[in-house]
Amino acid sequence: MKRLLYTFASLALVIIASAASMPQKQDEPKGFKTHNLKVLPKDITYEELDSVMDSFKDALGVKCGHCHASQKDNPRKMDFASDAKPEKEMARKMMRMTARINKKYFKHSDGQAMVQVQCKTCHRGNVKPEIKQKATK
Repeated sequence: MKRLLYTFASLALVIIASAASMPQKQDEPKGFKTHNLKVLPKDITYEELDSVMDSFKDALGVKCGHCHASQKDNPRKMDFASDAKPEKEMARKMMRMTARINKKYFKHSDGQAMVQVQCKTCHRGNVKPEIKQKATK
């Protein structure tokens, strides 16, 4: 009986210790104050934000650190709110540009979106889009 009690007590301690050491997910305050959103909608969900960021990474062939600076106190983590890297502002400018192009050229008369310009339209997995010169006659 003592052996069974000891086993259960040991198991309980292991479970409690592992639960305490697991990082707790904290809910992000409404508006993503830690993300410094200036172009994307303030009411975007985490899932939508992750999807947008994944599309940027795929379109440019980069990782998060291309646009986002590292935290000063922990360089292994991103400081998503920081505007320290000029690439982040360039991404915002490009988002505004594609929005203008799509609004002007890619809407049906009823206002519905057609196939639209996206980052990957020009970048195709490269940080700097490859520009092909038109052959001269």
